[in-house]
Amino acid sequence: MAKFFKEPSRTFSEYLLVPGYSGPDCTPDNVSLKTPLVKFKKGEEPALSLNIPMVSAVMQAVSGEEMACALSREGGVSFIYGSQPIESQAEMVRNVKASKAGFVGSDSNLSLDSTLADVLALKKKTGHSTMAVTDTGKRDGKLVGLVTSRDFRESRMDKNTKVKDFMTAFDKLIVGKDGISLSEANDIIWEHKLNQLPIVDENQRLKAFVFRKDYDSHKENPNELLDENKRYIVGAGINTRDYAQRVPALVEAGVDVLVIDSSEGYSCWQKDTIQWVREHYGDSVKIGAGNVVDGDGFRFLAEAGADFIKVGIGGGSICITREQKGIGRGQATATLDVANARDEYFKNTGIYIPICSDGGIVHDYHITLALAFGADFVMLGRYFARFKEAPNKRVSINGNYMKEYWGEGSARARNWQRYDVGGEGKMSFVEGVDSFVPYAGSLRDNVALTLSKIKHTMCNCGCLTIPELQRDAKVTLVSSTSIVEGGAHDVVVRDENVDAKVQ
Repeated sequence: MAKFFKEPSRTFSEYLLVPGYSGPDCTPDNVSLKTPLVKFKKGEEPALSLNIPMVSAVMQAVSGEEMACALSREGGVSFIYGSQPIESQAEMVRNVKASKAGFVGSDSNLSLDSTLADVLALKKKTGHSTMAVTDTGKRDGKLVGLVTSRDFRESRMDKNTKVKDFMTAFDKLIVGKDGISLSEANDIIWEHKLNQLPIVDENQRLKAFVFRKDYDSHKENPNELLDENKRYIVGAGINTRDYAQRVPALVEAGVDVLVIDSSEGYSCWQKDTIQWVREHYGDSVKIGAGNVVDGDGFRFLAEAGADFIKVGIGGGSICITREQKGIGRGQATATLDVANARDEYFKNTGIYIPICSDGGIVHDYHITLALAFGADFVMLGRYFARFKEAPNKRVSINGNYMKEYWGEGSARARNWQRYDVGGEGKMSFVEGVDSFVPYAGSLRDNVALTLSKIKHTMCNCGCLTIPELQRDAKVTLVSSTSIVEGGAHDVVVRDENVDAKVQ
């Protein structure tokens, strides 16, 4: 007979945290959100940690180069999507690793044959007004000039004018040499009153830019997540089909951590993938696995050798796996069950394997609940898809800016490897939708607000670290009526755009 769970499958919206005692030192500025990313032995430090408990989802609409750099600056990690050719994914990783803190790779590039029309189109696409002109038109070509908004007047020039006729030529540029320190680059910028400093190697090939506008932001990034060479930490998604070709390419590109991107991870294919990585790279390559929703799935992947384990099936805003296949579990229940298995495994083996709650996060406070339920960090898709750094397009719908957001199991992405169960190499039916999310602006501002909410809530619970929250949090189940009570009710909320006349 089938096994029936006694407790119903619940979501984070069905719970609230109960306040604990807050002492005089329990203030948001004293809260640490540092958390392990990969497994470690009792008494040791993990090889990789996060400075904030947030990573971006392995999705076409979410995790590209710009997202990876922006999130690493804030202390998290982005997992570059794997539903693309191996070469292009490796190139994305390589470009992120080429961007040291303060040194930005050029994503707006022109050739000498480009025209003013190309300049305007590129500016509209990237939002950037500084464009490198290289001999190949690519980011790593020989730098021959620079185009900024001061080099042209759109209203007074023919759109077919060649870039070479109005750019600032290389011999008139002040540049920095490859290997220069960020401090030295900033000194040149301030001394010569520049807005940007191109960095070139001995062959005049463009390596990066340092921007004046980034000076203050880099001083204000205490959580920046960097490797020993001050390069951004970046992850990448892989599948259980072409890992023997994809993993070596990603490792060669400099990837810091991998994760098997699959809707359901309790399978022999995930075990085979992890074992292949261990046979060829030992423990030097870190690899997460998942997704699972119960203790059995956790123990299977733990024994297979996973460095961290993702939790959640069908809880994402664009995921329809539950209604298509009847597979899944409420995210709160799944996280708690897997966390209990993780703690038992740690008690028995002395090895702590971090778990990542993936999906089911609707409100910011759900992140704090996920941490209280035992998650070490959360993976977010819709949340990050709203930001300008995401690789998806911004569109206008009925006068409102939106960003496209589609699932990996949608007809648009057709990432069949993610839903592979050993059959034919194709997607039999969709498990995701194509949608829009409201545009929210920059990642930095939004993440800062979310982290502020998490820290304040932890202080209300009397906790200054994530392990303290996992140990001491008090959680209560709420009724449907108490959920209504928790929001504004029995009033007419004032609309700031409507004038109220006093009678």
